[in-house]
Amino acid sequence: MLLLPRDLLEKLEFDKLTDIASTYCYGELGKQKIKSLEFFTDKTTVVKKLDETSEFHQAQANDEPIPMRSYKSIDEDLKMLAIEDFVLSEESLGKINQTLIATHNIHGYFKGDRPELYPTLFELIRPVEFEPGLIDAIERVIDDNNQIKPDASPALAKIRKKTGNKQRELDKIFKNLIGTYRSNGWLTDNLESFRNGRRVLSVPSEHKRKIRGIIHDESTTGRTAFIEPEQVIDVNNDIFDLITEEKKELYRILKELSAVLRPFAENLEEYQSLLVYFDEIQAKAALARSMNAIKPKVFGKARMGLKGAIHPLLYLKNKEIDKKTVPFDLTLLAPNRILVLSGPNAGGKSISMKTIGLLQLMLQCGMLIPAEEHSEMGLFTKIFADIGDQQSIEDDLSTYSSRLANMKAFLDESDKETLVLIDEFGSGTDPKIGGAIAEAILKQMNDQQIFGFITTHYSNLKIFAFKTKGLVNGSMLFNKEELSPTYQLKVGKPGSSYAFEIAEKSGLSKEILHYARHKTGKNEKAVDQLLVDLQREKQELEENLEKLSQRQGTLDKLITSYETMHKDLEHRRKRIKLSAKEIELQRTAAENKEMEKLVRKLKEEKNLEKAKELSKKKKEERQKLVETVTELKEDIYHSPADPKNDTPIKAGDFVKIRTGGAAGQVESIEKNNAIIQMGFMRMKLPLRDLIHANEPLEIKTQKSVNTEMIMRRNRFEAKLDIRGMTIEEGMRGLEIFMDEALISNSVTLKIVHGKGTGALRKAVHKKLKEYQSVERIWHPEREGGGDGVSLVELG
Repeated sequence: MLLLPRDLLEKLEFDKLTDIASTYCYGELGKQKIKSLEFFTDKTTVVKKLDETSEFHQAQANDEPIPMRSYKSIDEDLKMLAIEDFVLSEESLGKINQTLIATHNIHGYFKGDRPELYPTLFELIRPVEFEPGLIDAIERVIDDNNQIKPDASPALAKIRKKTGNKQRELDKIFKNLIGTYRSNGWLTDNLESFRNGRRVLSVPSEHKRKIRGIIHDESTTGRTAFIEPEQVIDVNNDIFDLITEEKKELYRILKELSAVLRPFAENLEEYQSLLVYFDEIQAKAALARSMNAIKPKVFGKARMGLKGAIHPLLYLKNKEIDKKTVPFDLTLLAPNRILVLSGPNAGGKSISMKTIGLLQLMLQCGMLIPAEEHSEMGLFTKIFADIGDQQSIEDDLSTYSSRLANMKAFLDESDKETLVLIDEFGSGTDPKIGGAIAEAILKQMNDQQIFGFITTHYSNLKIFAFKTKGLVNGSMLFNKEELSPTYQLKVGKPGSSYAFEIAEKSGLSKEILHYARHKTGKNEKAVDQLLVDLQREKQELEENLEKLSQRQGTLDKLITSYETMHKDLEHRRKRIKLSAKEIELQRTAAENKEMEKLVRKLKEEKNLEKAKELSKKKKEERQKLVETVTELKEDIYHSPADPKNDTPIKAGDFVKIRTGGAAGQVESIEKNNAIIQMGFMRMKLPLRDLIHANEPLEIKTQKSVNTEMIMRRNRFEAKLDIRGMTIEEGMRGLEIFMDEALISNSVTLKIVHGKGTGALRKAVHKKLKEYQSVERIWHPEREGGGDGVSLVELG
């Protein structure tokens, strides 16, 4: 993430925020980490970091906080441990044990339903395999004060027992000697001391020849001699030997323990890293708790949708003195990307701008933000800020020159994912020239589609923001009656500086203010009012346009719905008419037989003219009915209703008959007909009767489908026997059977499925209901097969 200038974190006071967060850390390493936080631009990473902080915060809110404890860095100790045969000190072992216990506590926390409650935190600890035996190994040797326990080994216990006995023997001898020599007046007031690790008597120089023993030392004045009486020399020698022996045993114990830990050096490093990371998370969570922070909804692209946002440092400061901090809302979504904020001095413009920058930095390092629920924030890959005095003596730059240098750097480096913050835009030089340059820079920023938050007093920038798409005015509200700022941010209207009102309140004389107003003229004041009026009218117009747009959308939907309903009703009307005509056509087929009988009778009666006339009349009626049915079918089935079926059918495509049924694959195209392989059958059908279909599922079976379909010389037997088949086999046969039935214009069908469990019968009925042409399904009388047979009437 690119931050400009180099001191941006200090400009936005992010360093002060991390200083506060570091006070919550349990170890120095955690403090260092929280003060050098990394910023992320990837949505997945940012959300993960926020979830970690949020879950830690939630655990505390649920009154089941994750256990943390103080720890110290073991980096140097691990470096030494890596050296073969190096012996760690008791202090080093104590620090390592602190790290082990702290990690063990965190590891042991995630039991029961906690992995599901805090999944993001659990994922941090899950891959880490903890070695509990290391704690046991250290605590067998080291006590809570980082000292070796007396019973760390049997040999050490024996040595210390002997040493204790010798010490008591020495005490007894010394007590007797002191009693004797003090009564003789041979000792100083201090009685005894230690010299060269030996217990000695403090004897005035004039009496040193009266006590037999070894003189170990004399005072600087020479008036006192420190004598080891000959009665304790052997005992002291024994104690000295035992102490030497104890040191050797202690060294052996520490060396042995160091050797035990050495293979786990990498594990210990991993434990410390995990502990430091959890320390960072808990510090963020503690900071969030102190300012009632929340996790906003995060978007991968640049955007801003804050609700009830407050400056975190200002909130913490006001919290201490029980003072309310005024929140603000800010939404910046395309096409509006740059807010031009105006208003009186000390009205809160700069604080609002810094809040935006600070909250953005907090978000992108995994900190929760002080705002209301349902706030939304996007991510930026670059954040630039121009705040405060930019004068540089080292670079020989004035304030304005330095600001222009910043502007150039910002424009050179910015893109659509950049957030730019500029305070008092255009100030530092002649207002007219500075305003013009600022407007040109603002135009370039808008052309580059940069997101920005800019504060200004210049009227030309307010007017430019009003006229330009992508920019929006904003103001800090001002209480005119009390002549005091409210610190409330209002998006959509420019603000006034209220310079004369504030000057009057400050106590400037009326003569000065009158002169100033006269020099300013009416136009300057009118500009601000005009902008406010224009902004209000623009907002009303946009609201009206939005309402009109919504109404137009509703009207378009109603028109589309009406047209769809009209087409549907017309389609249904034609279908009903078609059904009636088809029934009539079927009825005429039955009447043909009667007509043939009548013609034969007339022929027998030798009334040929009457027979011809009657035959011709019937043929004309039937032909007219056939033409009507054909015309209706053409209108219903071949009208372009579905765009996807307008695609020409070609060899290799999967198709089905428009009226429904099984799908088959086109083998070849012959003029206006298609040769189709449909299951076990190969047939020739008109292209106009076909529509595209999905590839059917292949059902592998060793049984063949006995459909009893006999198609000889265009004849179709309307009977299907699927007894003994599986449901899949039966349904495949039924689909082919129904397709042939529809092609042959059959009226009544017979399907033999048997009784059994009834599963095959139910499957047949369910499949038949998928066909629009099926008018009725029923079972014959018991003599005709009963429930084992289904009769179907096609319309």
